[in-house]
Amino acid sequence: MANFYRDNNDIQFLFRHTDLRKSVETREEGFRFASEFDCAPANADEAMQNYDMVLDSLGQLCAEFIAPRAEDVDRQGNTLNEDGSVTRAKPIQESIEKLSQAEVMGFTLPHRFGGLNFPNLVYTMAIEILSRADAALMNIFGLQGIAETINAFASEEIKQKYLRDFSFGRVTGAMVLTEPDAGSDLQAVKLRAFEDDSGNWFLHGVKRFITNGCGDVLLVLARSELDRSGGLGLSLFVCGPGPTVHIRRLEDKLGIHGSPTCEIFFDNTPCEIIGERQRGLVTYVMSLMNGARIGIAAQSMGIAEAAFRVARDYAATRKQFAVAIEKLPAVRDMLIDMKIAIEAGRALLYETSRVVDMEIGYAKRLETNSPEDKTQAKRLKKESRKYRKYAAMLTPMSKYYCSEMCNTVTYDSIQVLGGSGYMRDYPCERHARDARITTIYEGTSQLQVVAAVRGVCSGTAEKFIAELAGQNYDAKVKDLLEKLAEGTEQLKESVVFIKEQGNEYMDLYGRALVDIAIDLISGYLFCGQASTKVEMEVPLADNGQADNGQTVSMKERKATIARRYITQNAPKVAALAKLIRTGDKSTFTEYETLVGPVQELG
Repeated sequence: MANFYRDNNDIQFLFRHTDLRKSVETREEGFRFASEFDCAPANADEAMQNYDMVLDSLGQLCAEFIAPRAEDVDRQGNTLNEDGSVTRAKPIQESIEKLSQAEVMGFTLPHRFGGLNFPNLVYTMAIEILSRADAALMNIFGLQGIAETINAFASEEIKQKYLRDFSFGRVTGAMVLTEPDAGSDLQAVKLRAFEDDSGNWFLHGVKRFITNGCGDVLLVLARSELDRSGGLGLSLFVCGPGPTVHIRRLEDKLGIHGSPTCEIFFDNTPCEIIGERQRGLVTYVMSLMNGARIGIAAQSMGIAEAAFRVARDYAATRKQFAVAIEKLPAVRDMLIDMKIAIEAGRALLYETSRVVDMEIGYAKRLETNSPEDKTQAKRLKKESRKYRKYAAMLTPMSKYYCSEMCNTVTYDSIQVLGGSGYMRDYPCERHARDARITTIYEGTSQLQVVAAVRGVCSGTAEKFIAELAGQNYDAKVKDLLEKLAEGTEQLKESVVFIKEQGNEYMDLYGRALVDIAIDLISGYLFCGQASTKVEMEVPLADNGQADNGQTVSMKERKATIARRYITQNAPKVAALAKLIRTGDKSTFTEYETLVGPVQELG
């Protein structure tokens, strides 16, 4: 039977290679839930078995039921009815029902609300698998972060009201943040929240570009302090659909047609406040968006994987000049670069998810069960701060790299197929259309770079890379580690130069600096994979044709990937470092001369 988990050797390898056990113990709080909930694991082995079983079940559902419907979902889209309700494409509604029946709509929610309580790393794997089947469906499945936000910050009454419905797939949600004049700049949100004399809250105003805005549980960012501008005037609220919530339009979009993107008018809509006033943006939405960014990175991975597989199959079977086109060096190089870029993105994203799990685990332990011993408490706080800084840097890095990589891979997939790739006969064009939004929503690539470069310049990247460099590696990658060490020195020199030039220059060359850091981090991750203790054999194709029964160890394969990736990136790292140190500021000083005047459209 087809299975999008079992047929992906890299996901299975990373499931076994990544240090999941520490995340498991942290997530299960020492496995104390086993005595209270039948579904809770009693130890790490049992938890790992559960994760594998759920991913296997999801992989089969995605391959056999969801993926075959994706094309129809794309063609049908959504319909805005006269009464303001939204009818989803029938195949996507059927898929949502199947996911609910599979009990995977409460992936990371606690056991007490009927959730699976899985680590974020396993959830990331699930999002990638599902996105490979249907990227639009992910925009509903991946909005489980709404439930997580409610669980983290809402009152017990609100948790009891919504979270079980989330876990059992009875409701879907929406992040209702952006407005016509407040996209990336959420501090400019104007939608008004006001209290009546009895302390009841109401919402009034317009929101735009709301993914799944027709959902059942709406988390709404609104201005509760009408006399205060900026982020500290904002609070977070929850409400449901009703006669005062009007879907005014559905956006006509380039891609992800199965995901309804709504404009909503709230007409004095009753709502409840989440947590405390004035913390809506600074605390709650920032937490929500960080989770969403990892989700979009995973969505990007799934789209890229799907697009690559189409290109790989076509190149192996399409003949020109009497040979398969993958015999051509140019095509062969494209396919290799696509494959390695995907695995680099997966390595970075899964490591980010692991770090986030550790960050959440340490923070929760400090909050609920901090050690009485002062030395232990101090050590715990230090680890918590470290992982918080790592997560704050790696999250935008992953979203930036994976989404940009996804667009490149889907573009190249069309190129491999040539004219056929441009036609709707193949799914390449759909993957490319779906991919395009990933570099835009939940913060554009440019904003991700701005967020990530702060971590690079503050020394966080240097510390993280030093940790990676200090791990045990096989002797066979020794020369590669030397190249990475040389690149790290170039990174340090670039950071020193940038800091001397000021923040404006840092933002100008932020992308180059972040690219260097990502190349180095991914290089070390590949070396770690090449030094793995996991024994796993994978099929070895015969000259690019079908599996001939021969295998190669994943360890050896990863060593080959590490060598190509690091060797080819070393000149790129050096060139980017040299570019940063040119001191060219023509973007600031010669802007009008270089771009010319604004001209009439027509």
